[in-house]
Amino acid sequence: MSWTYATLLALLTVLLALSLSPEAKSAAVPSSTGRVKDPQGPQKRIFMKEADALNFFRRRSRRATKSQDEINAEQKQVLAADERRREFHEEKRNEFESYAEEENDEQDERTRKSTEQWREFHYDGMHPPQEYNRHAI
Repeated sequence: MSWTYATLLALLTVLLALSLSPEAKSAAVPSSTGRVKDPQGPQKRIFMKEADALNFFRRRSRRATKSQDEINAEQKQVLAADERRREFHEEKRNEFESYAEEENDEQDERTRKSTEQWREFHYDGMHPPQEYNRHAI
C-alpha cells in the first residue's frame, strides 16, 4: 500500500507545480488578431435576451400551428418510414415463403424415399410393383 501513497503524493506534487508555474497562465490560445475583441462573445451567441426567448417560445409553443412546409416534410418522413417498413415485411414474408417451400419439398422427398424403401422391403417378388399392379379402369 505504500507505493500507492507514493504515487499519489508524486501526482499531487506535479499538479501543484503545474498550477503554480507562470507558463500555465500564458498557455491560452490567442485570438486571430492577438487581442480580445468581446469577452461576452460566446455568451451572446448561446444566450439570448429574455424578451427574445419569450417571443421564441410563444411563437413555437406546443399548440402552435405548423407551417405547410413542416407538415409536408413530416408527411414525407412518415411515408418513407412506412415504405421502408412495408419493404422489410415483404422481404421477410418472401424469405419465409421460400423457406416453407423448401421445407415442404424436403419433407416430400423424405416421404417418397421412405415409401420406396418400405415397398422394396415388403415386395415379395410374386406380383409386379404396386404402380404396375393396378386394375384396368
